[in-house]
Amino acid sequence: MKLLADFFPVILFFVAYKLYGIYIATGVAIAASVIQVGYGWLRKGHVERMHLITLAILVVFGGLTILLQDRTFIMWKPSVINWLFGLVFIGSMLIGKKPLVQRMMESAIDVPDPIWKRLNLAWGVFFIILGFLNLYVANDFFVAERQLMELSGLQQIDFDSCHTQFQGIELQMCHDAHSLEESWVNFKLFGMMGLTLGFVILQAFYLARHLREPEPETEEN
Repeated sequence: MKLLADFFPVILFFVAYKLYGIYIATGVAIAASVIQVGYGWLRKGHVERMHLITLAILVVFGGLTILLQDRTFIMWKPSVINWLFGLVFIGSMLIGKKPLVQRMMESAIDVPDPIWKRLNLAWGVFFIILGFLNLYVANDFFVAERQLMELSGLQQIDFDSCHTQFQGIELQMCHDAHSLEESWVNFKLFGMMGLTLGFVILQAFYLARHLREPEPETEEN
């Protein structure tokens, strides 16, 4: 349930994109993240740092996307967030007595310290790889957009209205670029959520192998 809650803004972004396009979807994602942070504060009296960081980056990159009508910023945003999380996880192994994942989970799970370190490193590497995967998927759109701009001489293109701007080969290129944008949106939801869910499941199996049995209580004479 928490995983779905964390992906709440992404799910609403996906729905809004399918209905209204990327710019309205970006505004919806910002609003959803604000609601998510506000709800967490009202319900728990505090806000998870991850949600605050995500909101701050989303406001900056999403705001630039809407203000400049340039989808490049929102497409870079998942990479920036994942790289930041990856660096935080790996950096926590160098700063402080315990890696971040241990601080987050040790109250519920008891495993040896080396296991926490391996798991923490795995999360850090996972986030960094996820950031590069996002950029890999988005880059196909960036290339297609740049080629169409060079051919048409336009500085901005509305990929939701290709038929009103282009004809012939340019129209086909516009449709192709829009399809690549849709592929990125699909990856942003299904790809990233699926990979994260799969990683969480693998983590559960890994931790289960190394759980320490609670020490039996001794009766006092």
